[in-house]
Amino acid sequence: METAAVFSTAATVATVATVAGRANGGLRYPLLSFPPPNNNKQFRNQLRFTSLNSSTTYGNVNARAIEVASSLSVPSETVDLNWDNLGFGLVHTDYMYTMKCSLGESFTKGELVPFGNIEINPSAGVLNYGQGLFEGLKAYRKEDGNILLFRPEENAKRMMAGAERMCMPSPSVDQFLQAVKATVLANERWIPPPGKGSLYIRPLLMGSGSVLGLAPAPEYTFLVYVSPVGNYFKEGLSPINLVVETEMHRATPGGTGGVKTIGNYAAVLKAQGAAKAKGYSDVLYLDSTHKKYLEEVSSCNIFVVKGNTISTPDIKGTILPGITRKSIIDVARDQGFEVFEKPVTVDELLDADEVFCTGTAVVVSPVGSITYLGKRVTYGNTGVGLVSQQLYSGLTRLQMGLADDKMGWIVELK
Repeated sequence: METAAVFSTAATVATVATVAGRANGGLRYPLLSFPPPNNNKQFRNQLRFTSLNSSTTYGNVNARAIEVASSLSVPSETVDLNWDNLGFGLVHTDYMYTMKCSLGESFTKGELVPFGNIEINPSAGVLNYGQGLFEGLKAYRKEDGNILLFRPEENAKRMMAGAERMCMPSPSVDQFLQAVKATVLANERWIPPPGKGSLYIRPLLMGSGSVLGLAPAPEYTFLVYVSPVGNYFKEGLSPINLVVETEMHRATPGGTGGVKTIGNYAAVLKAQGAAKAKGYSDVLYLDSTHKKYLEEVSSCNIFVVKGNTISTPDIKGTILPGITRKSIIDVARDQGFEVFEKPVTVDELLDADEVFCTGTAVVVSPVGSITYLGKRVTYGNTGVGLVSQQLYSGLTRLQMGLADDKMGWIVELK
């Protein structure tokens, strides 16, 4: 697939370079070239690109053309935030991206609009029947001013897979990438300084059309917003404490546990709230059939270390195929570890040398203790385990552009 794009403003016209894709089957990414932001300077942009066509049951997911058109006033003032104390919470930024299409059609035109509330019908499919998906990825700022995205095409592909399961049309990979890039660059001043955090990017896909009877919504909205963030867990890279949930389950075979649909997350709130009330950081779920195999934490994948071997539950439809999970597996193998994707029992967990979680928000989070049926098992006495630290450093150095990108995972915006 090839793409070409042109970005134009009232002051200048800049042709967008197309560069060869890396490790992605030949995709090409347009690199947007924005003029320096001037306070109160109005400009209008248009972004168009072409790509190959491909259809699914619920819509044309690879539109032949997309257009982004917005009238923007990009502030140039610096952001008054305490970058050293961000935490993981919503900060209202300047702009968000939105695009709509009807059921059976394709997404073709989107726009950047000021960040704010959206209007939606009370009978919208997402509100009544939970027809919605979301993604999560991050942008990082380098010392030289470059802005980096980490494997954004993987998020796009996962949204497409989830949309098929949830009977929704989806943006193509190219459309997803352009929306993310445009949103990040429009909110560039909100990207934390190097080493102070990242700009969390939240793409949403939802059934926004009104529907009373149980059926796919007639209209869909794709939306992207961003927020600067720090650590997800208050412990930061310090070890977290998990409790194994034996009664409630996150997902069941044949369900939607393997896609990033919104209902998966509401379903964990009860157990998570009870665990936090008892002083735990989060909940580790077991499979719903045998109740002895590990699945995942509320919003993270789980890894178990024994010697030079690292094991993680295999993807079988009830576990989300995490992009950080996938990346850590490759980084660990590159560092000489043996990594197995297989059923992992509670006994293996309790006998492990080290345990850690992975996810976009947490990156790598070491586990200090696991409590199972009232029995507490601790891991290590010196804080962060050596393997967790090694893998965390290896992955974050890649994400922040501090290490050579041998994997071809980084997309540069500037």
